[in-house]
Formats: sequence, structure tokens, C-alpha cells
Amino acid sequence: PAAPAVPDSLALLERSVARDSTNFDNLYHLGVMYLDRDRGSDATRVLGRAVRLRPRELKALVNLGAAYDAGGDASAAQTHYRQALDVAPGDSVAVCRLASSLYTQSDYTQALGLLRQVLVQKPGSHCAYFALGVAFADAGLYRDAIRMWTRVVELAPESSEGISARESMDVLRKYRKGQ
Repeated sequence: PAAPAVPDSLALLERSVARDSTNFDNLYHLGVMYLDRDRGSDATRVLGRAVRLRPRELKALVNLGAAYDAGGDASAAQTHYRQALDVAPGDSVAVCRLASSLYTQSDYTQALGLLRQVLVQKPGSHCAYFALGVAFADAGLYRDAIRMWTRVVELAPESSEGISARESMDVLRKYRKGQ
């Protein structure tokens, strides 16, 4: 016999939100699911509703910032990351996201300063090591990039940053061998 069909969790959440758009948890999870599926404008819309329901919810503010970054609106993204930091000063994920957003706008000094600050306060922050690895790779400092990404893999091997760090190190090692 054939295996039963797996219900589409995205469709289920969309229906739940359509029935009750005041349920924060469903809005938040749907927004994150949209982000994971590269549906930035949908994520921005849904996470924006979630933030209106709970304006001081850290994870919603950070993910709304990520949705704006994904859509190319760094200014709005940074506003939400800063709001998240007002709620939870020093939150390493919010700081890392803010630093990455600033970095994409070529504000390298502020971005790197924020990342260094995170590592002083939270030496085990894998997101800061990951972002530093990106900065080093962009600057052509491949050994330093690999060193940062190795630290990410040591700290959080199964995280999205850990997986991406392994892939990035493989690419850099192949590139360096070809030089």
C-alpha cells in the first residue's frame, strides 16, 4: 500500500491564519516558513502582522528584519533589528543580523565593531564567527575566513551557519588549490 500523503504544513498554516489572523504563534510560524521558502514579501507581510500583535517579541522583530533584508530593504531591516535590541540589549542574533545588514551596505567599520563586541560578550556566538568569515572571505583573507568558519562548525555544526560554513570552506579550499 502507498504511504499516506504528508499534509502540506504551509497550506495548513495559511488556512489557520486565514481563519484567525490574531493568533501570534501561527502568524510567526507562517512568516518564518515563508522566509525559509524565499517568499520575502509574504514573510514581511505576515511577520509585520505578528509584530503589530506583539511589538516587543524578540524573535518576531529579528525575523521581520530578516524578511526586509531578504527583500532588499536594509533600512527597514536595521530598524527592526534595533527595535529587537531595545527589547533584548546584546542579543547575539539581533546584533549579528544588524551587523550583516550593515556590512551589505558597505558600513564595514560599524559591522565589524558590532561583531567584535558580540564576541567579547559572548565568545561562543557562532553567528558572529560566521559573519566575520564572510567579511574575511570578501577581503581575500581566505585563511582567516576558514579559521572563523571552522569555529562556527565547532560551535554549531548542525545550524544553518554551520552547514553554510562547511560548504564555504570547501569552496575556498578548492579555489586556493587551483591558484
